[in-house]
Amino acid sequence: QVQLVESGGGLVQAGGSLRLSCAASGSIFSINDMGWYRQAPGKQRELVATITNVGTTNYADSVKSRFTISRDNAKNTVYLQMNSLKPEDTALYYCNAQIKPGVLFKGRDYWGKGTLVTVSS
Repeated sequence: QVQLVESGGGLVQAGGSLRLSCAASGSIFSINDMGWYRQAPGKQRELVATITNVGTTNYADSVKSRFTISRDNAKNTVYLQMNSLKPEDTALYYCNAQIKPGVLFKGRDYWGKGTLVTVSS
């Protein structure tokens, strides 16, 4: 079984910073893309940032220049450094990873349960 566990969420004032972490564990043969998505109350889940296994990154326009995604392949962990946070960044943040659990298996998407980020004005 594969698990993704997020950590690092919390309450922060506008302009502050938080760092999210997401560790993948279990039966893992390889991990391709990893990323962060978020869902605010009453809204659909949206992409925040993704990173390939060779470090190519992609960001939503709303977070460019404020958020940085990175990963440690040796630890099967992806990070999201969030600076200059705004109240509109308040959401449940989900980790996503495309994981192949074994050499004979196809890769598929796995999701964490989410970590809440609340930015007060």
